Amino acid sequence: MPEYRFVQVDAFADRPFVGNPAAVVLLDRWLPDGMLQAIGEENNLAETAFLVPATDGEADYDLRWFTPTVEIALCGHATLASGHVLIGGRDEIRFSTRKAGVLVVRRGEAGALELDLPQTLVRRGDDAALLRALGTPDAEVHPSHEGAEATAIVLLSGEAAVRACAPDMAALRGIDLMAIVTAPADVGRDYDVVSRVFVPAWGVDEDPVTGSAHAALAPFWTKRLGRARFTAYQASRRGGLVGCRIEGARAVLGGRCVTVIEGRLSL
Repeated sequence: MPEYRFVQVDAFADRPFVGNPAAVVLLDRWLPDGMLQAIGEENNLAETAFLVPATDGEADYDLRWFTPTVEIALCGHATLASGHVLIGGRDEIRFSTRKAGVLVVRRGEAGALELDLPQTLVRRGDDAALLRALGTPDAEVHPSHEGAEATAIVLLSGEAAVRACAPDMAALRGIDLMAIVTAPADVGRDYDVVSRVFVPAWGVDEDPVTGSAHAALAPFWTKRLGRARFTAYQASRRGGLVGCRIEGARAVLGGRCVTVIEGRLSL
């Protein structure tokens, strides 16, 4: 019976049971897609990252991500978790992906890691169905026009509105995108902006801390804040802080990771 290394990591977390859990599965070759999806469903986490040693010289590993129901184009927290598992004594580790190009996890400051992602760019638009499903009919909506996956940023009036947001998840399951509600943080917080992320169409009602969402939030908020870096807090039940900055056309996200489970996956 084949066995594969399995590690569960809390990403964007400084202690266990906060941040966003991701499963990291190390393979020697790609298994059939149906098997990968079945493992993602079995794990029942927002994402399971699967890695195979790369052979093209461009990256160290090939990387794919599965929710419990679908394969997705980009996942930040499971990439950061993969870097945490694999970086060892190196300064950086490179991952080749099918739709998001090469992603790099580097050592950051004070024990943190940094994840380099392509920016997701949005612009003001209209999506009445999305706003109705979120229960925010008067909010500004900014759908993506460039990026790895369909995204919409919904700008609310303040932190209280973000925390109080109570979407109609059944309605959101029929809207094939990642919905991000966000606002400036309250005065006196140790972060600058706050967000929550809903992706029921992809098998995750509310994601705890979402790296790919911050690939959109980083360019969105740096323009509004007038500076190249800021700290974001994703106000899910678990919650987590994400350091955000822009470097050229890339969004660089910083955070810590904690290993909570290690074992063998038997198939």
